[in-house]
Parts: sequence; C-alpha cells; structure tokens
Amino acid sequence: MSDLFIAAGGGGDPVGTAITAATVGRVLTGTSLGGTTIATYAWERLEVDPTPGPLGLVHFTGVAHQAGIPVITPTAQPIAPAGSTLPDLAADLPARLVLLDPWQGLAALAEQIRRLTDDGYDRVRVVDVGGDILAHGDEDTLCSPLVDALALAACRLAGVPATVYVAGPGTDGEIPQEDVLDRLDGDALTPLAQDVAAIRTALSWHPSEASALFAAAVDGIRGPVRTVNHLIPLTDASARIHSTGLDEALAHNTVAARLLDALPPTLEAAADLSAKLTLLHELDRERGGGAGQPSPSARAALPWTEQAAREAIREAAQGAPHVTLRFAARALGLTWRQIPSLRGLLGADGPVLALAGA
Repeated sequence: MSDLFIAAGGGGDPVGTAITAATVGRVLTGTSLGGTTIATYAWERLEVDPTPGPLGLVHFTGVAHQAGIPVITPTAQPIAPAGSTLPDLAADLPARLVLLDPWQGLAALAEQIRRLTDDGYDRVRVVDVGGDILAHGDEDTLCSPLVDALALAACRLAGVPATVYVAGPGTDGEIPQEDVLDRLDGDALTPLAQDVAAIRTALSWHPSEASALFAAAVDGIRGPVRTVNHLIPLTDASARIHSTGLDEALAHNTVAARLLDALPPTLEAAADLSAKLTLLHELDRERGGGAGQPSPSARAALPWTEQAAREAIREAAQGAPHVTLRFAARALGLTWRQIPSLRGLLGADGPVLALAGA
C-alpha cells in the first residue's frame, strides 16, 4: 500500500507536489519519489490553455487507462485549441500523473478519488502550494479558491483518510504568509536539495511561479521576488511544508463547506456557488479573456543580447533582486515556451532569476 498525492490547485501544483512527495517519503515513510501517483486538475493559465476552465478527459487524446484510472502520459495531447503542460510534466516528473475531472460535479469528483484509493492507496495527501486551500473567502488578494475547495470537499465526501499539506506558505500570492501560518497547527517538514533535484528539469521550462518560488526558497533564496502579479517575499517559512488535518482545513475553507452542503452537480454550479461567497467567478473570468497576455505582434524573437535582456528585465522588476522566469519572459514580450531559450541566454539555472549585481 502507498500514498496518493493530490495537487489541489491545478496549474503548476504538480511540481510543488512532487517536491512534497519526495520530502514526505524521505522523512515520514522512508520511500523514494519513484512510483508516486499525483492526481491533478488540468486547469492552467490562459497563456497555456486559452480555453476557459479545466480540461476534462474529453479534451485529451492518448490518455492511458490503467485499471480504469485516466493517466496522463508523455504521448497524451490536448485537443486544439486547448493547451496543457501535463504531458510534458508526465515526461519530466518521476511520478504517475492522474487526471482529475471536475466537470460532472462534486459527487463525481469524490467518486474519482474513491476509485483511486481502491486502486491501492491507503492514505491521501492533499497538497496546495501557497496556502489558498485555507481561504476564508474574503481575502482581498484571493484569486482562485474553487479547485482547492473542490479537492477538500471531494475528499470529505469520498470518506478517505486525508492529510492536507501547504507547501511554501504564501508563495502563490493569494493569502499573506503570516495569515497562512496563523491557520496551520500541524508539524512542518523542511525539504532538502535532494528533494528538489528530481524536478529541476520540469522547473527549467514550466511557467509555474508558486512552485518555482517554493523551490527557490528551498535553494536558500531570501528576500522579495517579482512575479507577474505580485512582489512576494521569500523567508525561511517559504521553504517549509506544513501539515494539517482535513477537518481543520475544512473549518477554514468556507467554499468547501458550502460545496458539501449543496453538492453541486456540475462544475458550473460549483463555480456559481463559489462566486456568491467570494465574488470571484473563475469560469466567467476566463471566458472574458486574459489581460496582459503577450499578443502575437508583441512576441519578440530571440536572440536578444544578454545585456539588453537583463537591462529590460531589471527595469521592469523595479528594484526587486529576483524575478520569476515567467516574469522575465513577459517583460521581454516572450511566451512561456521561450523560457528555456531565455534561460540559456542569461545563463540562469535556478528556479528564479537573480538581478542584483548582474
């Protein structure tokens, strides 16, 4: 028997979840990351996936079915115009990636998790990078509470034993770090460089900022880091993984509690309910299109000179000593797919780009 990890936030959370799985395996169970299963949504930023909402099973070709479980493999492909980083993550993460599909509502999502545990997992470990899984719903900086709330509620409805982990408190910019820490009462684990080593290939190209900041904190980076939407300070706490019980997390997450009361039959209904509580309708927001995405005419082609690129990034960073690679690409009018080329130009090999003294 082994543990099932759930990347509760979608996007880049499978990367931070892989770091968490390696740490938990090393500290608590004495196992390695190899063989880990990570269940995740395929809900990503519009620059990755221009279609609104998460991708479900019908939005992919080439998904493998193992004992009835939909597994994303490197040969899986999103159906155009949809986009997804999951097939490439399946190639670069030492974990099996299982697709969570929330479109048919809370009860169906709970059944997916129940089937997974019946497949040989005796413990569920729910991982959120940043901490908005503990959102009360009224935070000014809250941005994407729905999928985390669905994961919590589905685990409760499924009746599976679960522990909730917050990796890198505050690194997603949705709830200030001090508030996240005030809502946690469990033990903390400290990842080591060896726990990050296995996911560095994925970090070299993936546009996730929260997981990159978490990894950077583990690497010892401290101080403010400029992301696309925030200036986020990295502290010693940013490099830790805190655990709490499922009931304790549900006591904080008002959206999850309401989902359990209402049992919405579709993702649309869940999004409507979440919007009534938080004033954030995540499906409608994406249907309205993303602001600030590089347009085709603005996508500058490499090569820049290293000096010109650094000067442009430094000016956009407004004094921050570090920036994410996603921010750096955006500052140069590049797309996230050009991050590896940008890394090569700048000689950047860490999760974030250092600007001070460059």
